[in-house]
Amino acid sequence: MLIVAFVSAGTAAIGIPARSTYGAQVSVDEPQYLMTALSLGKDFNLDISDEIENGEYLPFHEVPLNTQTFDLDTAGQRLSPHDPLLPLLLAGPMHLGGWPAARATLALMTGLLAASTLWLAVRRFGVSVNTAAWVIGSLSASPPIVSYGSQIYPEVPAALAIVLAVSLASGNASKRSLCLFIPLIAALPWLSVKYLPAVASLTILFLIRLCRSAKQTAAILVTTFLIGFGVIYLIAHQKIYGGWTVYAAGDHFVESEFHVLGINPDYWGRTRRIVGLLIDRGFGLIPWTPAFLTLPAFLGSFARQRPRGWELILIPLAVGWASATWMAFTMHGWWWPGRQLVFVLPLALVVIAHGIDRAQKILVPLVASALIGTGAWIWLAVEASTGHRTIVVDFQETLWPGYRLLRWLFPDASSSIGSLIWTGLWAAGLAALVLYGYRSLGRNKNSGGSESTNTHIAAIHLDGSSTIG
Repeated sequence: MLIVAFVSAGTAAIGIPARSTYGAQVSVDEPQYLMTALSLGKDFNLDISDEIENGEYLPFHEVPLNTQTFDLDTAGQRLSPHDPLLPLLLAGPMHLGGWPAARATLALMTGLLAASTLWLAVRRFGVSVNTAAWVIGSLSASPPIVSYGSQIYPEVPAALAIVLAVSLASGNASKRSLCLFIPLIAALPWLSVKYLPAVASLTILFLIRLCRSAKQTAAILVTTFLIGFGVIYLIAHQKIYGGWTVYAAGDHFVESEFHVLGINPDYWGRTRRIVGLLIDRGFGLIPWTPAFLTLPAFLGSFARQRPRGWELILIPLAVGWASATWMAFTMHGWWWPGRQLVFVLPLALVVIAHGIDRAQKILVPLVASALIGTGAWIWLAVEASTGHRTIVVDFQETLWPGYRLLRWLFPDASSSIGSLIWTGLWAAGLAALVLYGYRSLGRNKNSGGSESTNTHIAAIHLDGSSTIG
């Protein structure tokens, strides 16, 4: 775990000096988070009006700033339309060391995320330590997870909370684990409300497991606390932001805070993102990190083998993918590719590690293809640190040979007939991989039931304490 954490955090830290755009160290939503962190560390409030007026953003955003907000009262109060937990986590580092310290904090969280994902794969799903270390270590040091280890977004903290919550939910419900699960779940919407569907699915699954284990008291306890935290969330947002979400404070959503989902969104058109999130030439996972091409096949095998706790992996992963497909305003944003998937992507890493553990011949090719992604990130981070490229403006123009060679295999985002046909062919190929994984790789030679060997490990408590009856 220490080695995997060190490798992941170290690779993420390479991007600390990288510039997000020309004329600004950070861009778009990042300065909003940093200004709120400054306000919390200096003034102990969320009002960023004085930070804007005094130009306190200039050390990390030299060009004119898109404030994204407006005066909320006669006193000129301005609030960033982004949930406040990430700024709260970064308030101390920003106060002490500025934006480099904030980025370094996220790099450390990326290392902790990699170590926690390794623990989840080994202790809860019986993956061998060697396989899990190589798979999760290499993929955690590859885009998009490593990319968000040095960009000011809540994706990595949210992914860490999800992994820890799944680790707790897949074990026996001890008193201490319940006391940890509840605040982790309650905290996620405060990182971003967009995580709510995946959070709800994970919570429901956990409650079902408690009821099936005859732990109704624990289920009632979890439900009561989370309902209470939900009410607090809604009341606090009404009082602070003037709406049900932080978007009520955004100047882009004056007519309706729910326009964050899009104005007259084309949900049918968004459906292509199901595969586009994997294969889009610029914003897909595979063109940057080819190792993710194995994910469809291992999803099929994981779904067939159904190791104990499988639903805690597949269902939140599917809900998170659906959110990125239909709820996100766009797949092609002003950010590094894969942003909308990062918070559930560690669950996909567990699936891949579980599959590789039963198909060892694929281990070396997978790690090698993951290192292509690691190379892409390091190369681009150096380019963006030396003024030759930026992280969010022209990253697709990187000179990294791996991406420049592979990108022509994938469709772009256009709606041309050729692009749609190309996307359809890729979709058919990915579906064939899922079927192959289910029918061939999914055969469990050790057990004919729905639980694979080593799943007794899933009963190990996270803290070793007694369970609630």
